[in-house]
This record gives sequence, C-alpha cells and structure tokens, in this order.
Amino acid sequence: MNPNYIAVATTVAAGLAVVIYVLKRVKPPSPTICGTPNGPPVTSPRIKLIDGRHLAYKESGVPKEIAKFKVILVHGFNSSKDFHFALSQEKMEELGVYIVTFDRAGYGESDPYPNRSVKSEAFDIQQLADQLNLGQKFYLIGVSIGTYPVWACLKYIPHRLAGVSLIVPVINFWWPSFPPKLANEVFKKQLKRDQVKLSIAHHCPALFYWWMTQKIFPYCSIMERHPILLNKRDLVAIQQMPPENPHEEKVKQQGVYESLHRDAIVHFGKWEFDPMELQYPFPNDRESSVYLWQGHNDKLVPFELQRYVVKKLPWIKYNEVSDGGHLMIHENTLCESIFRELLLGERPSFSTSSQS
Repeated sequence: MNPNYIAVATTVAAGLAVVIYVLKRVKPPSPTICGTPNGPPVTSPRIKLIDGRHLAYKESGVPKEIAKFKVILVHGFNSSKDFHFALSQEKMEELGVYIVTFDRAGYGESDPYPNRSVKSEAFDIQQLADQLNLGQKFYLIGVSIGTYPVWACLKYIPHRLAGVSLIVPVINFWWPSFPPKLANEVFKKQLKRDQVKLSIAHHCPALFYWWMTQKIFPYCSIMERHPILLNKRDLVAIQQMPPENPHEEKVKQQGVYESLHRDAIVHFGKWEFDPMELQYPFPNDRESSVYLWQGHNDKLVPFELQRYVVKKLPWIKYNEVSDGGHLMIHENTLCESIFRELLLGERPSFSTSSQS
C-alpha cells in the first residue's frame, strides 16, 4: 500500500477524531426534565405557564389571604426557591408579609426554556403572580444575577409593581450606556478566568458549555469557590447561615447547561433594552419606589459601575453599605432592613452612602 495514502488516511482519521471529540465537548447534553420517565420527581407545587412549561414555587411568611404585603423574591446564580434569606418567621409575621420564591427556568423543578431571555423572565413572574392571585400589584426583590428578571419587569410590566429592590445586582459590562473606558477598566479587575468566562458568554455562547466543563484551565471563580470572592462580612454571614441546604442537590438536577450556563448566557448576552434608558416606572404612584443595595467591598459586583447606573437613573434610591459584601440577603440585620425599606419606606440607619 502507498505510504503516502496511509499517512493521509491517518491524518484525516485523527482530524475527524478531534472534530468529533470537540463537538461532543461543545454540545451540552439534553436536560433531564422533572416529571418525565427518566427525570427527577416533582416534589414541589408548580404552576403551568401558557406555553406549557411549569414553574415550581415555595411560600413563606403569613398566609397571602391576610398578608399586608405580597413579595416575589427572585434567587440568584446556582440557587433555587429554597435559598436562605435571613428574615425569621417572627419578623415576617410582624411585617405581615407573604413571600413566594420560585425556581427560575431550568433550575430546581422548573422546566428548562431553550428560548429563555431577559424578557421572558418578566412574563414568567407576571404569570406566577396571576396564578397565585397576588393581586394587581406586588412587591419584587431580586438578588445577584436574579436581578435581570427584575430589570425586565421594570421594562415590561412596571404597572404590576408596588415596589422593587435590587440586591447586589450583577452588572452586564456590555450595557450600551456604560462609557467604554470605565467598563473596560472595571472588567480588567476581574480574575482572568472570569474575564474569559464573561467574554465567551457574550461573544461566543456556543462555546460556553465547553469552557465551564473543561478541566484544563481555571474556568469560573464562583463555581471553583475562589476565596478572593468573600470579604470579612460575607464570611461572618456564611457562619450564621444554616449548616446545609437539604435541597441543594436539586438546583442543577436537570442539567448544568439549562440552569447555570443559560442563566449566565442570558444575563451577559445582548439585552433587548438598555436598563440605563428606563423611564421612572411609577409616574402616577408616589408610594412606590425602586431601591438598590450594593456592598462597597463586594468582590463580585463592582461598586464603580453600580454608582454609574444610579447616576443615570436618579429615581433609584441607592444604599451602599461601607463594609458590605455580596451576601447581604443572608445577614439578619441587612435582610430585615431591605424588607423594611421596601415595604414600610424606612431608610436604613447604619453605615450606608445613600442617594435618591
């Protein structure tokens, strides 16, 4: 046999093997959907959306029939409706508040949504409110990356909101209104692995699954639990949290791509609107407000860009906690202050830099 033929055939075969391997690594596996024959069981109450998907939810606080306030609380990255927020049952009863948390699309026991977008999250929340009979208006709190659904609600359904709090909202560095120089300077302060992760999510999302599952390079400081992400106050908050979440294994049970990865791709992708071009959402309602809470020492969310956001949107009432980190919702004092400000209009009395 011709030696050249053997060499060419071997090269082609090796090349095909590499292509097949890469394709397998790039393409995420199909999700294991809850309630299907091979999927995890459904153990939580769920609503059925108009497109046929299901959203799982959890209720806390006082019964909604007697509640003074009804709040939808939106979880963040790698989390679920079962996440810990540091408001005791006693405090919820004192406030007369009913709180519903839910698994966002692909998380926990909520069905994945391949067409998930910033906009779709707003209408998931609206349908949740309608099917649970929360009334014409409800309060809304979003935490960390769970604030992009809140921005979407401010854009698409502001008439349904009685008040809003954005807690340590994750920034999208590619929002058009950011000055390129400022956004680039702050972006370069991120760990290199996170710069790569965010760039792939924005510019080449088809490679995101590969990046987040490859073992050659450091890939994501959050998932790798890099110690640089937590300041002293965050560490104290962790010590005060319940030792373990019995539902933690459910967060990614339908697949990491449909939960974590798609979440990041949507948030850091190109939005349907620029949040910094939003108009004041309550022109005819003086009792409703939008609040934003930021930790000055938050290692995940840069305060420099947050300050620019509230400068562009002066109707946001801004609280910057001088020694605060990213885990505010898990701190007893801060969590109570967040709720009291939103529901009762009580401005916090501790060390913050505020503007409205």
